[in-house]
Amino acid sequence: MFLYPKFNADNIKILSESAGPTHEMLQDICIQLLNKNMVKTIGYNSKETAVLLIKGSIQLIYDDQVFNATRADFFKDLPVCIHFSHNTKIKVLALEDSEILIQSTFNNNIFPTEVFHSDKLRCTVSCKDKWENTAVRNVITIIDHYSAPHSNMVLGEVLVPQGRWWSYIPHSHPQPEVYYYKFADIRGFGACFIDDQAYTIKEGSCGLFPGGVTHAQVTAPGYPMYCAWMIRHLDGNKWIDTRIDDPSHKWLL
Repeated sequence: MFLYPKFNADNIKILSESAGPTHEMLQDICIQLLNKNMVKTIGYNSKETAVLLIKGSIQLIYDDQVFNATRADFFKDLPVCIHFSHNTKIKVLALEDSEILIQSTFNNNIFPTEVFHSDKLRCTVSCKDKWENTAVRNVITIIDHYSAPHSNMVLGEVLVPQGRWWSYIPHSHPQPEVYYYKFADIRGFGACFIDDQAYTIKEGSCGLFPGGVTHAQVTAPGYPMYCAWMIRHLDGNKWIDTRIDDPSHKWLL
């Protein structure tokens, strides 16, 4: 499924919900625009939550602690993310106009609130020196089984140079995944391939991939692409080496 969601009157853009047409994603994910000096309280009775700063400057208030985070450019500045369990509330104060992503899912585990930033992130370069570097990209993993084994979620970012492919070779996995796309320039575009269908990627668009659905994408020359990617672990089947490469292209490896 590919979506072009719009912001509502409350400056919220819904990417997926654990009920309704996107229930297969097993996650509630939205984008929230915060005006300067706005305070938002976030937390759910039965769901763990991650709040990712995409752009702007915010103050995180939690457990009698305060953490300030600024991200002027998501291609140059590392992400900052706060992760907390159910029955926990945190406050986000916008120090300037900001954009945040909120991801949540059901989880009975109770764990300490943690801020992921700088050396708590895992940064890698994928596909360097393969296929004349036509699929090279930077991958930042924030939350996964290794950094947060108590979590039911995975959260990361991909930074893709202009004219490159990623999620390549086309692949699938049993766990559902959601992508949220942005560009260095809002006129940017690309293409997402879901099984045999192609969709135009635009600023703020969203790809939803149920378990077992093959996906890959490419960005146009002149338009570097940013993507936040979110996976929901399955009960008894976490996202750990569960990638299934498309057999028809596996020879490229």
